[in-house]
Amino acid sequence: MRYFLCIDDTDNLETKGTGWLTERACDGMKELGLGAFSAISRHQLFVHEDVPYTSHNSSMCVEVMECTDPDAVIRYMQDFLERNGAPGSDPGLCMVPETLSGEARERLISFGNDAKCTVLNKGLAYGLAGELGVHLSEHGGTGDGVVGALAGVGLRMGGEDGRYRGWMHLGPAGTAMPAGEITRLCGADHVQDEADNGLADETPVLLQERIKLIRRHGLPVLLARPDAPNGTMRLLHKSELKIY
Repeated sequence: MRYFLCIDDTDNLETKGTGWLTERACDGMKELGLGAFSAISRHQLFVHEDVPYTSHNSSMCVEVMECTDPDAVIRYMQDFLERNGAPGSDPGLCMVPETLSGEARERLISFGNDAKCTVLNKGLAYGLAGELGVHLSEHGGTGDGVVGALAGVGLRMGGEDGRYRGWMHLGPAGTAMPAGEITRLCGADHVQDEADNGLADETPVLLQERIKLIRRHGLPVLLARPDAPNGTMRLLHKSELKIY
């Protein structure tokens, strides 16, 4: 069985971020044989004065594969967050089976999309989690991280949001490489333009110094756009990826 696992609001301005903690937790669970883990995706939520957050208001989601004991994963994560949540943080935890389907799935995805542009609260998050029968819990502070944790699962489940954790380096910025070779070296599904058109493997694409995968159609992809004035395709710069 596969599950979506998301945590939010575990850090403060002096500590390492939620992505780093997520990676640590996954490594610990892997050592205990609790499952295999996908790449971690970061999901940007609404930045607003009425939304409490540390620095960027983003949650981290991962897929737990080959999971035979979801309760053990939840117990591990609850203990992990209570031991490792930073002072002043408000950690939230959400875990949802991939088998969630139909209207329940659509409602969860809708909650995630709303969290990118609307001020939501803990009561709404717990209400929806209770109606859908999915795990949602708080582990310190105000517990407001449950909003981002539930939203992050919805966004990952929807498949059209998020940047994958980590950067890759294939060469100096401006170096040309075939799209298919970039795909292979980065572990991407393909390189595409921003209009969702995949590039042929032989298409030359100019590299950036740092390369990041984003999530589209549930897959890790790389984005490219024409490089003026000659129209050669280039990967998006890290500053251009901030909207994803």
